[in-house]
Amino acid sequence: MINDQLNSFLHIAQKPIQDSRTGPLAGLTIAIKDVIVTKDMPTTAGSKILEGYMSPYDATVVTKLKQAGVALVGKTNCDEFAMGSSGENSAYGPTKNPWDITRVPGGSSSGSAAAVAAGYVEASLGSDTGGSIRQPAAFCGVVGLKPTYGSVSRYGLIAMASSLDVIGVFGRDVARVEKVYNVIKGKDSLDATSADAKISKLIIKNSKLRIGVPKEYFVEGMEKGVGEQVKKAIDMLENLGHIIKKVSLPHTRYAMAVYYVIQPVEAASNLARYDGIRFGHTRDKFGSEPIRRIILGTFTSSSGYADQYYNKALAVRALIRQDFDKVFDQSGDGVDLIVTPTTPTTAFKLGEKSSDPLQMYLSDIFTVPANLAGIPGLVIPVGLHQGLPVGLQIMGPHFSESTMFDLAKQLEQKIDFTAKPKIFKENQA
Repeated sequence: MINDQLNSFLHIAQKPIQDSRTGPLAGLTIAIKDVIVTKDMPTTAGSKILEGYMSPYDATVVTKLKQAGVALVGKTNCDEFAMGSSGENSAYGPTKNPWDITRVPGGSSSGSAAAVAAGYVEASLGSDTGGSIRQPAAFCGVVGLKPTYGSVSRYGLIAMASSLDVIGVFGRDVARVEKVYNVIKGKDSLDATSADAKISKLIIKNSKLRIGVPKEYFVEGMEKGVGEQVKKAIDMLENLGHIIKKVSLPHTRYAMAVYYVIQPVEAASNLARYDGIRFGHTRDKFGSEPIRRIILGTFTSSSGYADQYYNKALAVRALIRQDFDKVFDQSGDGVDLIVTPTTPTTAFKLGEKSSDPLQMYLSDIFTVPANLAGIPGLVIPVGLHQGLPVGLQIMGPHFSESTMFDLAKQLEQKIDFTAKPKIFKENQA
């Protein structure tokens, strides 16, 4: 039984749920973020509105995992309806960072990241709408994948922002994340936005990649130690023979503004179903963050304001997507992948940014663009700054996950990031 001193789990199965003892993931212990429905365990989305809710069916990803032989351990804590960048917005209390329990693990997939980092499970599922896998992966020192939009079925994922939401994977290493992703990916007749990968792997001449480093991602205000660790990792990539090239994504500076118009509009629409009729609890059970985003989304999409805000945000989103398309254009002087910092800081103190939503939102400044463009992003730990993990983000064109995995494995072997929090060592004893 897990002694969950981090509050990373909302429900722990009495014994691991395992439908099969064979398959590509036989025996792998895995936890599921509590915004993904499971028929064997409650699903609350970290909200009192869904307290005690039992889904009559499994999400497609859960069905696939069961068929692959995993052992489902439990449901993990998360920011309410996946709205948050710290793990502090759950109605059931904040998750704590395994490296330092006075700090946040990141959000919204806080419990999924913390559970892997603490050694409770080998892998976990999360969801990523603006950085909710990659940011906590960086803060907790684990590997985290946000796949290409549509590459993994969203059937059974409680919708927050439907054009941005993606189910992804946390793991102790790249190989585990890749194995889980290969099981859950693929087109699903129950999700019209799902698709089979159109690009299985980029054809790289001489196995050397052209790797872009966008100047817009090394911004003023980023912790010096974070930048230093990321630059060391980039130097290692160059030493491995890859070609490092400076690139520009000029509309990146508008990404946060665009995201916080589009995401609240879609969230307000999706959360309208929680009206006290269908799920038994009234809207007074909403926490402050969902209320804030519902109000913002309703306003920016209302008559007289939609053209001023929402429609303009959609137009700028298209420009952000075009920036990535241009940088990845293989017919010209494009690059194969992009590497960037994941977050401007390491994990911050619990409560440090709770009273300033804008500062909290800026935690996702490096992760939001990938969601707006629909491209994949992979985070791996590359070092420590003042005893806390730093993550490198790798981004690629649509359906380039296998190439990203290959590069990440090379870097993983070169860096050999073996540091683990004390709690992990205790769980392995």
